[in-house]
Order: sequence, then structure tokens, then C-alpha cells
Amino acid sequence: VVHPSVPAHNVDQLVALARARPGQLTYASAGAGSTTHLSAEFFRGRAKIDMIHVPYKGGGTALIDLLAAQVTMYFGSLPGALPHIRSGRLRALGVTSLARVAAASDILTIAEAGFPGFEAVTWNGAVAPAGVPRTIVTRLNTELVDIMRAPELREKFLAQGAEPLSGTPEHFADYIRSEIKKWANVVKLAGIAAQ
Repeated sequence: VVHPSVPAHNVDQLVALARARPGQLTYASAGAGSTTHLSAEFFRGRAKIDMIHVPYKGGGTALIDLLAAQVTMYFGSLPGALPHIRSGRLRALGVTSLARVAAASDILTIAEAGFPGFEAVTWNGAVAPAGVPRTIVTRLNTELVDIMRAPELREKFLAQGAEPLSGTPEHFADYIRSEIKKWANVVKLAGIAAQ
């Protein structure tokens, strides 16, 4: 998302602006190493643009400064940004999921905007300590899948721009491994160090 004063109305225009003004545009994050930081670095690397990272002590303060036009852009969560997008106080250039989001289906994905395969989503999941008996893991998974499929819960998630998903423990373990590999590569390519 960008402040409405930014002369970019889509991803292509933002990339063109950043290339025309290397090292002058800024992006807020919820802190060094946060998902918002890594998402922006992933995009920066894919777009081959030079932007300045402005880390904050959380997403709320980053969003406040974006609303005040103190920074150029922010890869924040859709649930947090959506009210400001709908009110016109922020402009959405794209969503970072592979598919459009039901709550804002008019917003293109970054992949659709010219960066095939671009995905940078924040997710939550349930895990258990190693050694928990398989029968208990299976039972917990069954219950959680049923909960996530409840129509009233799905509607609440979707209305906020969140996509409720569920699957098997094996699928989730594979997903976690793939995410670790993907983000480790982003960290390495961006030269991000622990602080």
C-alpha cells in the first residue's frame, strides 16, 4: 500500500518511480526481520529496485507513518490496511497472495501485476511438541479442520481479508519447510543480519 500522494497507481508505476529515483523511496516495516520487512525485500529483489528500509517497532506505528505520508509504502497486512484503503486514505497496489482476496477482489495480485509466482503471506498455524502421539495429532487436526470450515468463522476471516485454510499435518510440515527455505534465501540475498 502507498499513501495517495505517491504518483503510482499500480505496481508498474511504482517500479518505474523507484527506478527513476533510486534510493529515494522508502518502505516501512514492522521491524528488521519482520514479515513486512522480508516481503518488501522479496519484492525489491524481484523488481530490481533500490529503496530505503525504515524499520518501526511494530506494524501499527508503520501504518500510522504511512497514513501521514512519512514513508512511501508498506507491505502490511490486508486486515490492518483495508479500512484505510476503503476510506481512500491509502492506495492498494497489489496483494501478495497468489490469488486475489475475496474482501478486495478488485486489487490485483503482485503476480498478476508482472511478478509471476510472487507470494508473501503471513500465516498462522497450530503445532504440537515433538513426540505427541499420532492419534492425538490426528484428533487435533480433525477438530481444527472442522473449526476452520465453519461457515460463520470463514465469513469473518474473509471479510477481514484473511483466507482460512486447513490441511493435513504432513502438508503443513512441508509448507513450513518450504517457507523456511524461501525466506532464508531472501534474507541471504538482501544481506539481512540479526539485530
